[in-house]
This record gives sequence, C-alpha cells and structure tokens, in this order.
Amino acid sequence: MNSAPEFHAYGCAHLTVIFLTVGLPFLLALIVHRTKSHFLERTICFAISALLLINYVAYLIVARNFGVTRWYKALPMQLCDWAMIVIIVALWTGNRRWLEVAYFWGIGGTLQAILTPNLRFGFPDLRFVSFFVAHSGIIIGIVFLMLIYGFRPRAIGVLRTFAWTEIYFVVAFGVDLLTGENYGFLLHRPEAGSLLNFLSDFRPLYLVQFHGLAFLFFCVLYAPFAIVDLARKLQNSRTT
Repeated sequence: MNSAPEFHAYGCAHLTVIFLTVGLPFLLALIVHRTKSHFLERTICFAISALLLINYVAYLIVARNFGVTRWYKALPMQLCDWAMIVIIVALWTGNRRWLEVAYFWGIGGTLQAILTPNLRFGFPDLRFVSFFVAHSGIIIGIVFLMLIYGFRPRAIGVLRTFAWTEIYFVVAFGVDLLTGENYGFLLHRPEAGSLLNFLSDFRPLYLVQFHGLAFLFFCVLYAPFAIVDLARKLQNSRTT
C-alpha cells in the first residue's frame, strides 16, 4: 500500500481521463446516429450501466484491502453515488425526469470531482481506476443520453433537483452525525482544493453556503438553455 503511486492533478493520467470523459460520449453518440441502430444504442446504455455497477461492487469487494475495515466507511452516501443510481435508472428506462436530475447532479457535482478529485493515489492503482470509472462513467452516461435524445433540462428541473438534493442533504448529514464520516463533505471541506475551500469554517454558515452554492450550480447549468430560449424569442419577435 505504501508503494502506491501518488496522484498528480492534471498530470498525464488525469488529463487522459478528462479527455476520454469529454470525448467518448460524443464518439458513441456519433456512431449511433450514423448507424441509426436502436440495438446499438441500448447496448451502449446497458454497457455503461453495467460498468458502473460492476465497478461499485468490485470496490466493495476489495475495499478491505485498502484499509476500509468498517462498514459505515463504504456506504453509498456520496452525492456521486446517488447520481450513479439515477443515471443507471435513466440509462435503463430512458426516463427524462431521471435524466434531468442526473444532469444537474452529475454535471454539477461529479464533474467537480473529476476536475478536482479528492484522491491520493495515481494510475494504475485500483483506487484511481475505480474512482474515475465511477465518476467519468456518470458523465459519459449523461452526455450520451442527452445527445441521443436531444434532451434539455427545464427551469422547473432546477427546483425539482434542488428538492431531491435537500433530501440527500438530510440523509447524508444524519449518517455523518451517526458515523463521524464526511459524506457529501457536509461536516467539513474536502482535503483536495475545490470551490468548497472558499466557504466558511463555521459549520452552520458552511452548510447554508453549501446549499446556496448547490442552487447556484444548478442555475449556472440551466443558464445556457435559458439564454438560447431567450435568443429564439427575441429572433421570433423581430421576424413577426
């Protein structure tokens, strides 16, 4: 365990993962559009969901070898775990409401984890592989479905997802208080540098700021679609 390679943010391995996370869903969607194969589309959806599930189960199996000796340290209580469940449901069912929640959670939370991972171990350590398969797999699944379905979130989706996020906050915070873990980084900020480092050290204020930051992230993620809608309305009003 002591010989595990150290993770280097934006090193070669990290940049490769980021490149694959961004490029792979576009490549897969292009292949599906070119072939117009519904079977291939469903195969890719099931392959992504199966990879996410297998990766999670495999991590649980080998977690003890990496020092995770207590059950409450391996609970699926990170927001990324919930995002994984939601995108798997969306991949299986094609349900757009679940995809909408996955979009805000996955892009808002999981993307942050990919860009500023709370990770100490580099490639080819299994913890590096498991971490990025889980997080990148979520992003790839979300973007692939959005491209295939031509999906876009709605304004009400911001409020709907924030309501689900409040449920997550309550559950995760309760688990944190009972176990002493830091799921969702609700007890304190992560070790790795992130936007959370700019929040207060005073826990009540930290939690309020955390909620505000989450809502702001959702609004920012919806903003491009709102801008496009506004531009279309202005264009239509000029032509009529």
